[in-house]
Amino acid sequence: MKNPSTPSAGRRQFIRNTTAAVGGFVILPRYVLGGKGYTAPSDKVNIGIVGAGGQGQSNVRNLLQLDDVQITSVTDPGRYWDLNQFYYKSIAGREPVSEMIESHYRKKGGNKLVRQYKRFSEMMDREKDIDAILCATPDHTHAFITIAALKAGLHVFCEKPMAHNIWETRMVRKVVQETGLATQMGNVGHSRDGMRSLVEYLQDGAIGTVREIHAWVPAGRWTPGITGLPQNTSPLPYDFDWKEWLGPSPFRPYNDLFSPVTWRDFWIYGCGALGDFGCHDMDAPFWAFDLSSPSEVQIYPAGQSNSEITPYGEAGTYHFPERKGQVALKLHWYSGGLKPDWNPHLPPDYKFGGRSAMYVGDKGVIITDGGDRFPQIYPETLRQSYKPPVERIPRSEGHHRDWVDAIKNGGQSSANLDYGSRLTELTLLGVMSLRLNGARIQWDVKNMKVNGLPEAESIVKEPSTEEWDISKIM
Repeated sequence: MKNPSTPSAGRRQFIRNTTAAVGGFVILPRYVLGGKGYTAPSDKVNIGIVGAGGQGQSNVRNLLQLDDVQITSVTDPGRYWDLNQFYYKSIAGREPVSEMIESHYRKKGGNKLVRQYKRFSEMMDREKDIDAILCATPDHTHAFITIAALKAGLHVFCEKPMAHNIWETRMVRKVVQETGLATQMGNVGHSRDGMRSLVEYLQDGAIGTVREIHAWVPAGRWTPGITGLPQNTSPLPYDFDWKEWLGPSPFRPYNDLFSPVTWRDFWIYGCGALGDFGCHDMDAPFWAFDLSSPSEVQIYPAGQSNSEITPYGEAGTYHFPERKGQVALKLHWYSGGLKPDWNPHLPPDYKFGGRSAMYVGDKGVIITDGGDRFPQIYPETLRQSYKPPVERIPRSEGHHRDWVDAIKNGGQSSANLDYGSRLTELTLLGVMSLRLNGARIQWDVKNMKVNGLPEAESIVKEPSTEEWDISKIM
């Protein structure tokens, strides 16, 4: 794989490499006047899509609503993904997604052809005009693609979790801080009014001092019958680059349990339900209480799991120590249908939703449940007497809109990858406990080690194939 930190001359490099002009007079495009990675507010932002499965397709639909965005290329090892048996209920892959984009532009009066690639390295070599990429690949390739793109001067939107191990989160954060480019993680709830209202309520003390939080999702393992990595092989899908899909992981024969979507069931590619939803459902407490590194994490697997496969469900606790301005806090996590006990501040007949969170204060509780997840205060008497605070967190025009605005205005979105790296690290600490069968994680944040647990080292930083070795592009 070509080293992406030295990309082919493109739209950005062309100007940097141009040193001669008639009479010493050089006319520079507007985006160059703002420096590396700058796009003038009046320009369209050219975006390449990396990963055209269900989540990539969903992101494309959002980007197509923005008139100042032009999607120029789509990269995916798979030409065609049938996602009808999953919650996406669609056909995806590089060809269907490209056709969807082209159809949209034809309806708008254009005739823009979308360039298609199987390999990320090929896209990086050939694309001359992109300003940014949106990465929606499986978890294990997120960090490499993000870092390579940032090193090439491209703005990045990366799906959550933005890395597969904690060392990768630190490397992404380092490059984000070095480049100053506009970044965004795909924790879309961060930009919704409901979460922003919730953060304001919590910081206003709506339910008094909060010492305990519960968050739960219904998600579990996609394929209940597996006991480990499949040993048999399946025919490769038509026009599918399996080696590219494997990315940094070691080669193994293809099996159709690995793709699409069900790759989340295998630790080598995905991070289970906690990895999938943690950056969504722990975002609000992380934001509201400015949570630092936990003193201890212990998340137990529910149902069969081992070092190769994720469990059916999960239950456990993050412990955050007392610090200046913040009491000690426990954050409980559940998945696979597990939920917390009923709380006496709730009505006697109250039933928890399938995906919710409960914040327990000394005056009452807040429940966020489904939809836009606006805070609901209990008991009813407290809800009626409480006066909501004046809005102080700016409301968002949309998650993708925020990222594109940051690209054009030279700023950062609130869900940038600096913030996202710390939220992802928190999530992955719980994932590490699960991968070690519910081990007690006492995290040495400075030295990036688990105290007294040397077997965790290979999970903190995982091995990689040479072509996808992040160390080589740092």
